Amino acid sequence: MSRAVFDGDEYERRIARTRERMAEADLDAIVVSDPANMNYLTGYDGWSFYVHQGVVITRDRDGPVWIGRDMDANGARATTSLADEDILAYSDDHVHSPRDLHPMDFFAGVLADLGVDDGRIGLEMDAYYFTAKSYTRLRETLPEAELEDATLLVNWVRATKTERELEYMRQAARISENAMRAGLDAVAEGVPEYEVAEAVYAALVDGTGEYGGDYPAIVPLMPSGDHTGTPHLTWTDRRFEDGDPVILELAGCRHRYHSPLARTAFVGDPPAAVEETAEIVVEGMEAALDAVEPGVTCEAVERAWRDTVAKYGIEKGDRIGYSVGLGYPPDWGEHTASLRPGDETVLEEDMTFHTIPGLWFEDFGVELSETFRVTSNGAEPLADFPRRLFSV
Repeated sequence: MSRAVFDGDEYERRIARTRERMAEADLDAIVVSDPANMNYLTGYDGWSFYVHQGVVITRDRDGPVWIGRDMDANGARATTSLADEDILAYSDDHVHSPRDLHPMDFFAGVLADLGVDDGRIGLEMDAYYFTAKSYTRLRETLPEAELEDATLLVNWVRATKTERELEYMRQAARISENAMRAGLDAVAEGVPEYEVAEAVYAALVDGTGEYGGDYPAIVPLMPSGDHTGTPHLTWTDRRFEDGDPVILELAGCRHRYHSPLARTAFVGDPPAAVEETAEIVVEGMEAALDAVEPGVTCEAVERAWRDTVAKYGIEKGDRIGYSVGLGYPPDWGEHTASLRPGDETVLEEDMTFHTIPGLWFEDFGVELSETFRVTSNGAEPLADFPRRLFSV
């Protein structure tokens, strides 16, 4: 029995919207290899993305076709509502083959059977799990096809969320709150960093008591001490010391939907420079959130942040947020709209973003973040967690 978390009508609407974008791009078919996009279109959910897999949608065929390794076919039956004839599996000798077999040979045969081997085929060329070898193999095996880059076609379909998707993100936010509390409670002088990571992971999986959590697309990020100026470090066996700043960035995950959250703590009494920086980050973030409403652009939201921190002589070249939602490792971002100068994407109701206007210096950094939904009245932060620097 399928354990798909949305009903069939929802998947049909998603596929219909994808076909509309395919028509606009004049594509006869698209090969979807991003696991988040595969899940979005079919419900497929498995840790099998380390081998080649995909979903094929054509302009003319009613439903999608799932293609993957033969041992994962039952996973497709378990997590999707696809008929058996739409679940197509290649044999295991295509995996790390010593005989020059490749999964894209099988994909090419499926595309030929679907009658699109001489058509315009969209590929997610910049997706993490679509390799250069995959592209060259398809070029060799489909000489009459036109292979086009359709990397973000499905990602843009995902940008606006349904109420059910938003509910999963709100549930993920409840998990984020619990995990952040667990992490901050665990930070103390003499405690090794890995024990904090353990507490965070336990809370992420334990969920809320009403429902459990899933594994996040990104591990908890925990730079500390002199390394808080570098935002993407994880943890070590180093023990926290008095005078350490500590950053916690994490995300609760519910049915693959994420709600990231970041806060900064300080072991002992924080110096004035750290406290003042945290206050500036909060002020700038709240200015950005106040600027959110349907019809404004992403760059306008970022400008509200930039104008606020400029009063304190601060400039930040990095983006301060991005579209977020459904995700698989190595990223929970949707890779579409970003809150930064030059991004003229117009905000629409029920888009969701992770805004993380951190400030990083040579000797310390401060992060606070919120995941928010765009509503008719402005930004709706999904988590309810104090926006301040924490002393532990």
